[in-house]
Parts: sequence; C-alpha cells; structure tokens
Amino acid sequence: MNGQWRGRFIATNGGGQMMVNIDDLGDHYNGVAFWVADGNPASPAVVAPFATPAKEKSASITISPLLSFNPQTLGFEAWENLRGRFPHVAAFPNKADVKLRSTSKELVLRWETDVGTSGSATLPRTAAGAPSELKSLKQSWEEFKIFVSALERRRCLFRGQTVIARLRTSFHRTGRADLQRFLAEDVQTLHRHLSQRTRHIYNLQIPDQNGSFFNLIQHHGYPTPLLDWTYSPYVAAFFAYRSFKNSVAEGRRLKDARVRIFMFDQKQWHQNFARVPILNLPAPNFSILEFMAMDNERLIPQQAASSLTNIDDIEAYIAEREHQTGKTYLTAIDLRLPERRRVIDELSYMGITAGSLFPGFDGACEELRERSFDL
Repeated sequence: MNGQWRGRFIATNGGGQMMVNIDDLGDHYNGVAFWVADGNPASPAVVAPFATPAKEKSASITISPLLSFNPQTLGFEAWENLRGRFPHVAAFPNKADVKLRSTSKELVLRWETDVGTSGSATLPRTAAGAPSELKSLKQSWEEFKIFVSALERRRCLFRGQTVIARLRTSFHRTGRADLQRFLAEDVQTLHRHLSQRTRHIYNLQIPDQNGSFFNLIQHHGYPTPLLDWTYSPYVAAFFAYRSFKNSVAEGRRLKDARVRIFMFDQKQWHQNFARVPILNLPAPNFSILEFMAMDNERLIPQQAASSLTNIDDIEAYIAEREHQTGKTYLTAIDLRLPERRRVIDELSYMGITAGSLFPGFDGACEELRERSFDL
C-alpha cells in the first residue's frame, strides 16, 4: 500500500484531483490524502492525515479532524481557523469514515463525512519504477555537440543519468511518499545532528537557508525530494558517463548501451506554471529553484539548479502538462556508452573534471585516478 497514488475522485459536490501519500511504518501504514475540487481554485483543499490499524490490504478508518490548506501560511490547519477565508463554503467536514483497499495496481477509497457528503476514488499506483516511455533522440557525441550548440543560452536545464530510467527523486526511490512526515521528523533530526558540523546554523524558516540546507544534504547523499540539474549540457554529459570505467564502456557486452541526458525547457515551463518553493502542498508541484551556495562549493562549478517536487512519477506529470498546454518541456537524448573515453577526454579539455566539479580531496583523487589509471 505504501507509495504515491494519484488520480481523480467523485463526490457529492462534484469531482477533482486526489493524491494519497503512504509510508510503511513496519506494523502499519501512515499517510495523508489530499483532494482539491475542480473548477474553483478558491475552494479549500481537504487534507486527511491517517494511520491504518495494521498492515492489511484493506482497512476501515475514521479520520478526524480533517484539515484544510491555508494559502497564507502555506500550512495545514483546522477549519475553524480558516472559516473566514472561505465565506462561500457552507459546511466543511470535521470527520470522515473511510474504507480503503489496495491491489498491486490501484487504491480504492470510499468515504462518508459528518456533514452528509460522500465520495469515492480509484487511484492508480505510481508508475515511477516502470521503464521510461519518453521517446528519445539517439545521438552520437558529435551530433550532441552540434545539437546543443544551436540551443538558446540558459533556456534549458540538463540532467545526466547513467541509466535509461524515469526522473525520480532520491526520496521517492526509497519507497517513501509522505513529505509531511519527512519535514516534521527526518529533516528536524538531520538539522539537529548536522548543525554542529556546518559553518553556521541554518534557519529552516527562511526560504533561502532552508533551500540551501536541502541542497547541501542532497549533495552529500541524503535522500531528498530534489533533483539536480545543470545549465551546462557538458556537465550533464560528465555525470551521465562518470560512473563507468572505460574497460566496461568499451566492452562487447555493452556495445549497444546508451546513457541518458534529459533536457528540460525551464523557460517555457515558468511561462506556463508558477514557481512554488513549497514541498508540503495539497496539489502536484514541480518547480525549478536556484539555491545559495552556503557550505556547498559544488553549486557554482556545476552551474547547478534543482527541481523540487512532491511527485513520484515526474515523467508522467510533465507529460500531463504537455498534453494540457500543447508544449514540449522534457526531451531525452541517449548517447552511446562506448564513446565514454572520447567524451571524458574532451570534457577534461573544457575544464570539466571531477576535480573542478567536486572541489576538495575526493574530487581531486577521482580526477587523478581517471588520468593515471586506464580502467
């Protein structure tokens, strides 16, 4: 049952979008459900934190109190605190009796509230772990250089991946989905433990410092709902090829293998969609942000930007937005793995090496290993 489930619901007062994030806590499931009505952005979103009594495929639970999203504080609050902001809403439920059942493919919910309303939803499981369905451009290294040289400067962001897989954050790859729990428990614990090791104490209530803290822990291997991007297609190429050895890349077994570079039209995206630097939202969010380089010397040489998202299957969400607007935001370019030696050599002439991208002892050793050993 754990993971993200997202789709449509139908209810007494109409329908809309629903998202359910569930974590596995060992002996039970814990999560939060969000539903937002269609056609009226001024209507309050319903936020329903819940826990199941055990780890069964079906459960009957009572959720109380139901909360709503405060667009001013960007937090979840009791309806009594928000009634004045939504004078047109005659009644908001405080309690819901919910029946839920999961299969390998879908989560089925039915509910009745204490104000006489009811609803249901059949939500598909996220397909983030499935093979990518994005049609790619298959290019040689020479073709790639010609292609990117014609692009508008800094219009697009790039991300290199060693595998042909969907975009997915390290947080969601762990099987976790409940960002409310992540912010309230994990981040607070991490902040307490790391504050004695950073040059200053991050104030997580200040957006710039909060973002810098997230970016710092991301670059040191802690799972976060961020994805790393770069304005440089050549930096992205370095990361796509970095983890392979030349002997493996040139081996007969991988002669047809490719690495992937994603190209994201962030300029067009931000013309169509607002940039929202908030994780804990009741609706899907994918935003590109640039953070201050506090305690993180890698950001500037990597020409870095980050995407922040509460979505597990990013590829599917961007495809939905492309269908909605008729625009293309995400492109995949697959390069030949056997060209690794040539690519890394040319990138080193450009000054793109492990030593330049990872200032410090580890980066220097990685660069010298690449230079000195023909692996």
